[in-house]
Amino acid sequence: MPDRVASIDAVQKLLAGQGYICGRALATVVFLALKLGRPLFLEGEAGVGKTEIAKAISAALGRRLIRLQCYEGLDAASAVYEWNFAAQMVAIRTAEATGTADRDVLQSELFSEDYLVRRPLLEAMSPQPGGAPVLLIDELDRTDEPFEAFLLEALSDFQVTIPELGTIKAPEPPIVILTSNRTREVHDALKRRCLYHWVDYPDFEREMQILHARAPEASEALSREVVAFVQRLRTEDLFKKPGVAETIDWAKCLLALDVVSLSPEVIADTLGAILKYQDDIQQLAGGEAKRILEDAKAGLETA
Repeated sequence: MPDRVASIDAVQKLLAGQGYICGRALATVVFLALKLGRPLFLEGEAGVGKTEIAKAISAALGRRLIRLQCYEGLDAASAVYEWNFAAQMVAIRTAEATGTADRDVLQSELFSEDYLVRRPLLEAMSPQPGGAPVLLIDELDRTDEPFEAFLLEALSDFQVTIPELGTIKAPEPPIVILTSNRTREVHDALKRRCLYHWVDYPDFEREMQILHARAPEASEALSREVVAFVQRLRTEDLFKKPGVAETIDWAKCLLALDVVSLSPEVIADTLGAILKYQDDIQQLAGGEAKRILEDAKAGLETA
């Protein structure tokens, strides 16, 4: 484990240096994952900062970030490796044209590193300059159970087998972070391999700290109004509540429009920055946005 993350406080400070503000509970599980070499499994709503923490750890430690974006139908071939068939066919045609097509020699050349296309899992198990990379397995809940079973085996030994080349084992296990938006339950067997943390929406003060770090040009007054409105908005019955990412995006949009204070008109014009579904946007039509804004400002006055 790098000396710079020798304590929980050091982890918080290191992440804060990358603009990632987290509480002690999350900093603790990150510290333990680094110290024990265990994968870190993060669940939570979309936009609460699960993916960003992998980026922050990568930047803070100076390690390469390798991202495996999960999707329905993802299989081992797409996640680990494949052969460059087009280049292999060119090599075969060239050997035939020049009359140098020795079968055994050609086969050994075709299934060598020169024609191997490394996908994220294999790349993460290969030596990297600067040390073991950060492997981000993003939105694991989008895949299916067969891929989970394969992943369970790969993360157990940090090795993969390529029939034509043999077994490739990571010289140093990567720093593994898995995320899930919990659209379905991930199997317990995989969770047991990991340290687990639920990433929740931040409270008012922490969201203010995050906004200061990510949009420092926003005034204190505007930042407080933005965070108070978003926090109040999350209590509404919405299809998709705005995450921290939407708070930051909205603040930057307001700055681009030279807004100094929230108003119902400004909110109506910029709702697309914080709400991503038409049903939710329609729900705030009429006097709803004004009501929520008044409640948010009243809360600021009594705080």
